[in-house]
Amino acid sequence: MSETTDPRDRLIVALDVPGVAEAEALIDRLGDAATFYKIGYRLAYAGGLALAERLVAVGNKVFLDLKLHDIGNTIEEGVRAVSGLGATFLTVHAYPQTMRAAVKGRGHGLKILAVTVLTSYDDADAAEAGYALPVADLVAKRAAQAAEIGIDGLVCSAAEAAGVRRIVGPDRLIVTPGIRPAGAEAGDQKRVMTPGDARRAGIDHVVVGRPITGAADPRAVARAIVAEMA
Repeated sequence: MSETTDPRDRLIVALDVPGVAEAEALIDRLGDAATFYKIGYRLAYAGGLALAERLVAVGNKVFLDLKLHDIGNTIEEGVRAVSGLGATFLTVHAYPQTMRAAVKGRGHGLKILAVTVLTSYDDADAAEAGYALPVADLVAKRAAQAAEIGIDGLVCSAAEAAGVRRIVGPDRLIVTPGIRPAGAEAGDQKRVMTPGDARRAGIDHVVVGRPITGAADPRAVARAIVAEMA
């Protein structure tokens, strides 16, 4: 479990915006209310990797949510390259071969997080994708494999966090997307939880996007989430 000294580090703000200019504007509006930022596909491919380096250079933390999955050698070398950017977290999909390769490639303090099952999936989605197991069982299986392989942490729904914690023990990180403050719209997330409930469930970091990025006052929302988790 994370021993974060700054409570703001428990909130990861998802920079789910079209480009670097919009991301920088949001970061300016957040000011000192946020210290940890997630950069996903859209922003990464629009100049976000250079932004990640700039954020790290001024003392912020970065979560590169790239969900890597490929043949082992490609993953190992790709993770090794990402390690040079100074990011704190990088996601890979929780397939055993992919996780083993990512562990071999990590360096420079980079922590690898394995994505168990996307929080937009429910049992019907898993069945449609060809999985024989319901979501909860699939999450449990992948969490056990990740722990055995030596992954630093797991990305899972807050609804599954308590079960994942029992499987992986106290020393691995649990990072949760699909967090929605009380009264916020769920959007395309099917397995959601409030920030306070997430913290009580033993989650180390929560990822929040639209409730902050779409707010009239993003700084106030970010501060309220941090206070609720505390």
